[in-house]
Amino acid sequence: MIRLLLADDENLVRSAFAALLGLEDDLEVVAQASSGAEALAMARAYTPDVAVLDLQMPDRDGISVAGELATLLPGCGLVIVTGHGRPGHLKRALEAGVRGFLPKTVSAAVLSDVVRTVHRGGRYVDPELAAEAISAGDSPLTPREADVLELAAGGAPVEEIAVRAHLSPGTVRNHLSAASAKLGAPNRHAAVEAARRHGWI
Repeated sequence: MIRLLLADDENLVRSAFAALLGLEDDLEVVAQASSGAEALAMARAYTPDVAVLDLQMPDRDGISVAGELATLLPGCGLVIVTGHGRPGHLKRALEAGVRGFLPKTVSAAVLSDVVRTVHRGGRYVDPELAAEAISAGDSPLTPREADVLELAAGGAPVEEIAVRAHLSPGTVRNHLSAASAKLGAPNRHAAVEAARRHGWI
């Protein structure tokens, strides 16, 4: 039996994953968490075989949680699922010890197979994300800068971006300024265009 930890701040998504994975005879969801801090606490308490982590959670991203879990529980397989996968995220995740990286659009059967593959010591990266990562090169943006830049792409004001990203308006401005500087863009609109052109958002 493969014992699983699921971490996702979207309760409906997490519950759906738990229900679907629980249908498999060889998989057991032993713990669930809605934040990065809770995921680490649950991992300490239940020592799962595989942790399935959402990329974006309110307090910290799944990649940083995975990096800490890799030290805390070296035998635990690490899988990231995301609705906002980008090439830069994939590279950071692999560097942190993640062995499975896939979008939330995959079927339950694929997710179950990925969990088994990672538990056996194998790897799985979504083919489309892998191809994008190879062609895009290294992104200079942090995940938060990429997230904020993507939210700015629709022309939303800073205050709206702050609410959607669970950040303060000042932090959003700092991320937008840093992203523009890294991309050599005169403003956030040009930064969005540059980041999209390279496949970083």
